[in-house]
Amino acid sequence: MKWLPIVDRPQLRWPGGENVALLVVVTLEHYDWEHHEGSFSPTDIPGRRGNPPRPDYQVTTWREYGNRIGAFRVMEVLDELGIQASVAMDAVTAMHYPYLVKECLQRNWEFVGHGMAVTRMISSRMSDNEERAYIKESLSVLREKTGQPVNGWLGPEYGESHRTPRLLMDQDIQYVFDWVNDEQPFELCDGTESLVALPVYLDLDDLQALWHKRLPVGKYLEMIKQGFDVLDRDGVSNARLLVLNLHPWYIGQPHRIAYLKEALSYIVASGAVWKPSASRLVSHYKKQIDNG
Repeated sequence: MKWLPIVDRPQLRWPGGENVALLVVVTLEHYDWEHHEGSFSPTDIPGRRGNPPRPDYQVTTWREYGNRIGAFRVMEVLDELGIQASVAMDAVTAMHYPYLVKECLQRNWEFVGHGMAVTRMISSRMSDNEERAYIKESLSVLREKTGQPVNGWLGPEYGESHRTPRLLMDQDIQYVFDWVNDEQPFELCDGTESLVALPVYLDLDDLQALWHKRLPVGKYLEMIKQGFDVLDRDGVSNARLLVLNLHPWYIGQPHRIAYLKEALSYIVASGAVWKPSASRLVSHYKKQIDNG
């Protein structure tokens, strides 16, 4: 399907006639205690202030809070609202936090590749062989530790190089969350093969809103509600997608979790939202575009 602006596209419809499809991505990741040789990590990565010497116990332990406590608060909210999340899990987390793998499996959450660690970001500084090996290793570890096929990808800190989509297709990845430039799924084509991009609503990524932009958490709640209301309205004529990326080390804090629950409750109570797994949504989207 060729690129088209939203006003010129064929009508997209969700299975039950819903106006909006909701995908919640729960990102569970490891922050390295020491610098990993050859790796790239942005200086403004959330949790870090400046560039202190390693190990930086404040940021590493803050990050680990999500895997010890915050994840379970987020799980409780999603369970209560009947939301089946996608879990973006890096390889180090899959290796060292088997109880998190178990909890996600019990909920039938869909695992999404998320690199090796949040402090080892894909960038164009890598060679083709280095990036290929990085993607292959991270997916191999996640597939081994979860026993699941792993068909999706979200790069650490949304990082990609110009090679990444091609290399992901080589590893049987079918969809990616890194591209944030739309409100509907769309195809990334490479000859006869394609990936489906599932665009994250970046302004509603909890770290983008609350860490980078320093918005009050009450404002974040209102942004989610207002963003959904507009998608719901516009989805009447052409269905929309809302991908919400959450980080339990931050949104799972005691003083923030109630705001997340209120925002998601508002969306679910609308009755205008479809809550599929990512793979089911991609399958439905492909059938629509294949049928014209």
